[in-house]
Amino acid sequence: MLEIVRVPVLSDNYSWLVHDPDSGETMVVDPGEAAPVEAAAAERGWTVGAVWLTHWHPDHIGGADAFRAQGARVLGPEAERAKIPMLGDGVGEGDVLRLGAHPAQVLTVPGHTQGHIAFHFAGDAAIFTGDTLFAMGCGRLFEGTPADMFGNMQRYAALPDETQVFCGHEYTLSNARYAVVAEPGNAATADRLAEVEAMRARGEPTIPTTIGAERATNPFLRASSAEELGQRRAAKDAFKG
Repeated sequence: MLEIVRVPVLSDNYSWLVHDPDSGETMVVDPGEAAPVEAAAAERGWTVGAVWLTHWHPDHIGGADAFRAQGARVLGPEAERAKIPMLGDGVGEGDVLRLGAHPAQVLTVPGHTQGHIAFHFAGDAAIFTGDTLFAMGCGRLFEGTPADMFGNMQRYAALPDETQVFCGHEYTLSNARYAVVAEPGNAATADRLAEVEAMRARGEPTIPTTIGAERATNPFLRASSAEELGQRRAAKDAFKG
């Protein structure tokens, strides 16, 4: 199985080091800055040979140029090439990437940005969702529509429950506080809020999550229509809890 290491960067971002112990290959998903990722890799004796980017936002690509200067390949959404100056190999829907013998399917998941992609390692029950699917939340609709994000949520919801979700931010506490307002009758959401509050009080990360947990408690994944998702996204944008 792949080894996946959470690397906190910037204020609330996560970059993800992914290592295949059989081949010795290592890549990083969304290095918002280079130094913490370099330190985490060096601590383990790993060399980052590739950078996989989900979208163009600076807090996800800020460290990519440093890794490229060290010889790493930089892969990311071809649709956002104009906004990712260090991009090497552009990819999109249906492409298959590999880390060692581990294949990852590229999914195009627009809405947060229009070229946003995700990386799904089905054989390892892992998906890297960037800023689309969060624990108990979804990304803001900066460049797309509620219909775009609803389509993404439907794709994610169809994945096996045990699929681990590796997203780009530690937003779970804020998301959970909104989720209990969005679905006041959902006991699972109330229970998860209490769990998340305790974890954060102890300084513990809440990521990764799982598709099963999101199916039970995420008001955006549970939305019944694009209209309902749009209403919930607008309400979350204004939420002060």
